[in-house]
Amino acid sequence: MTDATAPASGETLTFGQTLQSSDFVGLGVKNGLLNMVTLGIYSFWAKTATRRRIWERVSLNGDAFRYTGKGLELFLGFLLGLVVLLVPYLVVVGLTVYKPAFVFLMIPLYIAFIVALGAAVFMAFRYVAGRTRWRDIRFQLKGSPAKFGWSYLGYFLLCCVTLGWFSPAMTMRLSGKLWGNLAYGDKTLEWRRSDKEGLYGPFTLAWLVGVAGYVGLIALMVQAMPTGGGRTPDLALIGKLYAYLLAYIVVVTLASAAYYAAVIRAVIGSIHIDQARFSIKLKAVELIVLSLTNTLILIFTLGFLLPVVEARSARFVLSRLSSTGTVDLSGVRQARRGSGNDEGLADAFGVSTF
Repeated sequence: MTDATAPASGETLTFGQTLQSSDFVGLGVKNGLLNMVTLGIYSFWAKTATRRRIWERVSLNGDAFRYTGKGLELFLGFLLGLVVLLVPYLVVVGLTVYKPAFVFLMIPLYIAFIVALGAAVFMAFRYVAGRTRWRDIRFQLKGSPAKFGWSYLGYFLLCCVTLGWFSPAMTMRLSGKLWGNLAYGDKTLEWRRSDKEGLYGPFTLAWLVGVAGYVGLIALMVQAMPTGGGRTPDLALIGKLYAYLLAYIVVVTLASAAYYAAVIRAVIGSIHIDQARFSIKLKAVELIVLSLTNTLILIFTLGFLLPVVEARSARFVLSRLSSTGTVDLSGVRQARRGSGNDEGLADAFGVSTF
């Protein structure tokens, strides 16, 4: 029997959302207070509650998404991830203190950390996918965290060798390894890189502004450093240094907005499922306004209204997201349930996830 909600001929995909900032103010206050009382331990349950509320206010073809993750899963995963990171580090540091010749072990340790960071990004994405349901079918991310981690290391080294110029290629290739392996049930999405969005034009502007500003920052730091003879630091120069640093961050952020907007358009434009493809109408100015207002909200509320910021960001993307073409979802089968510890390593690294 054919499911009436998913015709065999296929259906177009239309996103909807009922996200209102006011619906997340109380949740933000509650999360913030409980985080203070528990010294941050409640943050895992706070993240879960925020996701659950956002997910249930987002729909596709009239059917809401559902988030089934649990705070305890995130907390236990974090503890496990912390052990994975701390034990090797403490062992190497201990060996180095015992015998300085062991300092060479720092190199493979840092390499392992970069690989682990890449794997953490993959696993966090996999966790959120596996805990997301639509029409009671869960998503899943196929592939290997280890392979993704080694790819991350290779791309990272290429970025270092090319002084950052490989960064756009790294972003798109890693995005392809994530979105191209994402599946709704057993139906896998496809990654077809679109050449419509050129990334190196806006990246060049951001890179040049960043490098020029960095050179100026180094010059000011050298001037502010005290010289020999017990000379005290020049407080006026130090003040100029901090002012310059603030201005540098603002200018680089503004110069990078066009690049990040192009990356978002390129990533979304490369995602396909059957004959359906996605696109987003997004301008750099809009991204700047969102980032600025979200930053001000976090600053003036001391971070209490983080759920409001996350809801605003989700609404921002979804209100600009559209799809063309059709997809046949009539024969989709359930995906297996993933591990509950997947996001822990990312949390241990302090990597921000959805």
